[in-house]
Amino acid sequence: MNDMASGAALAHPRERTPDTEQPDVERIVARARAAQRRFENAGQQTLDTAVAAAAWAIMEPRRNRQLADLAVRDTGLGNADDKFRKNHRKTLGLLRDLHGVATTGVIARDESHGIVEIARAVGVVAAITPSTNPAATPANKIINALKCGNAVVVAPSPKGYSSCALLIDFIHAEFAKAGLDADLVQMLPQPIGKAATAALMRLADLVVATGSQANVRMAYTSGTPAFGVGAGNVASIITERANADDAARKIAVSKTFDNATSCSSENSVVIVDAIYARMLDALTNEGGVLLDAAQKARLQAAMWRDGKLSACCTARSAAAIAREAGLDDIAAREPRFLMVEESGYGSAYPFSGEKLAPVLTVYRARDIGAAVDTVCGIYAYMGAGHSVGVHGADDALAVTLGTQLPVARVIVDQAHCLATGGNFDNGLPFSLSMGCGTWGGNNFSANLGYRQYLNVTRVAYPIEERVPEVDDLLGDYFRRCGR
Repeated sequence: MNDMASGAALAHPRERTPDTEQPDVERIVARARAAQRRFENAGQQTLDTAVAAAAWAIMEPRRNRQLADLAVRDTGLGNADDKFRKNHRKTLGLLRDLHGVATTGVIARDESHGIVEIARAVGVVAAITPSTNPAATPANKIINALKCGNAVVVAPSPKGYSSCALLIDFIHAEFAKAGLDADLVQMLPQPIGKAATAALMRLADLVVATGSQANVRMAYTSGTPAFGVGAGNVASIITERANADDAARKIAVSKTFDNATSCSSENSVVIVDAIYARMLDALTNEGGVLLDAAQKARLQAAMWRDGKLSACCTARSAAAIAREAGLDDIAAREPRFLMVEESGYGSAYPFSGEKLAPVLTVYRARDIGAAVDTVCGIYAYMGAGHSVGVHGADDALAVTLGTQLPVARVIVDQAHCLATGGNFDNGLPFSLSMGCGTWGGNNFSANLGYRQYLNVTRVAYPIEERVPEVDDLLGDYFRRCGR
């Protein structure tokens, strides 16, 4: 029995053909697989020790500050203080979600159905990560993967390489203290290119991709099981029942956090006519500046060049973006965010799409029905499946939005970018990767969490036979429709 168990541990059902064109990637994955085989059966305490080590690697304040500063310096994206807060808060929340959760061995018994569930690792995880969160997103994926007994190889964005490399150095230092194998967490060597990333996807057992839709599509076509995320383009509806000042405060916090690097930051607000003027005043009081038609045109020319969103405005401050657009008078007012009014959506109306910048598009709707129609139009262009915000909704309206709109999440009366990925004042799990369901081209509609990094084997025992009568199941149909 012991010999059989030992032999089984050496076999792997997803061994891949060697990739002679990418020998470095092949060696990295081979080391990861060897480390993972030893790790997955080491017991829950060892898995949890690895989780704690990886978490403290990013949460320790001195290291967190280094990672936040380096991320902004090398990517040019976001705000270092906000990244510092994000690195800490997202990791702390993930630790809360994982605390006490069983992820190895028997994790559930259902005596009435004769089922025992056994948690199993997936193997080597390829973690594709973006430049917008070059430390927080890799850390989130690494911690989830380790919790389930996996090894991880990260493919960072080229701009985020230095931050990811420093993070992994910090993780390895913590692993050394805990007696853990450094090969459990690795990253691709420079230069990061499509060929190396594609090779990693082919050789891994699971791909978890966050970032550009090109990376997500590559993950889905890699031949390896994959989880990818959809495009963000969040809209929030403001009803006449909303507290304008409270809604404006939360929208401003969400729109400006980390210079709007989050896919969960509002890109548009759709305001019901009855509260429109009051809401604009409240947004202005929170530091928003509404542009006139000529200023809007100059901003559009700066933000979109040759029909594509320009990197020159991505995740920069509102004042810097205004200067880029030649709006020095606006920049001098030191706005927190810029606002433009819009009436249409689609490629002819670029402000209706995702902007990854503290620029908020404002729509005016006759009533709540028209507001819902506007959001549907926006999401038909971009952002379907992600989520919608609403301020001033009763339970019936919130459920109606969740029934009618193509979204996986409805965020009620909250700062959207802080709430969508889990927060301490809502029940969503902490994550930096949001599944968008089939609406967004994804195979899941939840916040990416540890369950996506886990296989479950089910043992089925015989139980007392329970065979229903046909009339017990079809009697109502027969009474209404006949036999």
